[in-house]
Amino acid sequence: MIANWQTGIVKRIEQVTHNTRSYWVELPETLSFNFIPGQFVTLDLPIHEQRNRRWRSYSIASMPDGGNVIELLIVHVPGGAASKYIFDEIKEGSPLVLRGPLGLFVLPEHLDKDIFLVCTGTGIAPFRSMLQFIHHHHIPHKQIYLLFGTRRQEDLLYAGELKELEKTMPDFAYHPTLSREQWDGHTGYVHPIYENLCKEKQPAIFMLCGWRPMIDEAKERILKMGYDKKDIRVELYG
Repeated sequence: MIANWQTGIVKRIEQVTHNTRSYWVELPETLSFNFIPGQFVTLDLPIHEQRNRRWRSYSIASMPDGGNVIELLIVHVPGGAASKYIFDEIKEGSPLVLRGPLGLFVLPEHLDKDIFLVCTGTGIAPFRSMLQFIHHHHIPHKQIYLLFGTRRQEDLLYAGELKELEKTMPDFAYHPTLSREQWDGHTGYVHPIYENLCKEKQPAIFMLCGWRPMIDEAKERILKMGYDKKDIRVELYG
């Protein structure tokens, strides 16, 4: 069943990095916006005459909590019509037409294998929702690894929150890596990190979220490591 369109109201906007903002959207027409961590909403933005060219989808970064406010994590894409409208025109109090929840990029029903959450940029949004939900509801799980690739420290999203979660959530490890800056953490891309963590070829699920180049390379490497296609789940951005 396709979700109906509804009008939300932007309640709060926060600049989280130099080019990324969080938008909290209230859905007055929905008493409780029920979704599964990992799902997304589609916005209908007034940027084109053709309706399907006005649509942009964004993963929900907050966890379902029984309320009707969701957080969307949105990066400014230079030259992008949607980015220009969202960053220049949308203010606190602005309406946003959207539908959802949509998507099948969700956690397995049983978390009985190690889980590798591999992402770049705002691809961290659905994983943040999943991790918050698992931790808040004390859901039993094997080891969970979050591998987050970005360019520089200034681009790290939810870094403080995830470092704190690593301290308080059992069997969770946070592995950020930087491709354009030296620091005291991982440098380079995400791929060598999961390859090193999977040397024993333990049963695992790989959830990949981000731009196509990262996802295509990850799929190829994971299959070469001896895992099966069914062990890989993908949410492609762009």
